[in-house]
This record gives sequence, C-alpha cells and structure tokens, in this order.
Amino acid sequence: MAVVPVDNRGRLTLPKDVARGSRAVVIPAGSFVVVIPLPEEPVKHAGSWLPSMKSRKDLKKMAEEQASKDATKRARRRKQI
Repeated sequence: MAVVPVDNRGRLTLPKDVARGSRAVVIPAGSFVVVIPLPEEPVKHAGSWLPSMKSRKDLKKMAEEQASKDATKRARRRKQI
C-alpha cells in the first residue's frame, strides 16, 4: 500500500511499485490519496482467506447496491438531492 501526495492542482505521482498497465484502488483521504495495487487475478489470491458461498455475480450485485445506498445517503447529508 502506498500513500500518495496530491499537489494543489490535483496531480499525483504513482509510486514505482505500481507498474504501468496494472490496476490499483485509489482511495481519497482528505489532502492525499491511498493507492493499493491489485494483483492480476484477485480471486485466486482471495480464495484461500476469503471464503464465500455466493457467486462472483451475486457479490458484485450486493457491492453495487451497497455503494448506491452509501452514495445516496452521502448526497442527502450534503443536501445535493
């Protein structure tokens, strides 16, 4: 995991451990962002420590529904909707 500073123009420089063409999760955290590189095939890496009886499709649907609820709640709190 890497903490990446963002300049006053919103630009950031990725650390060397994030290879070109790879995927990473970028989490905004105030005046900086956290970059977490993802493995090529996350399912293979998570299979041993993250057991689930649900299919990937069901898990994705649940995650999208929760993200939608969270975004709506945040927008209402900020009086944007």
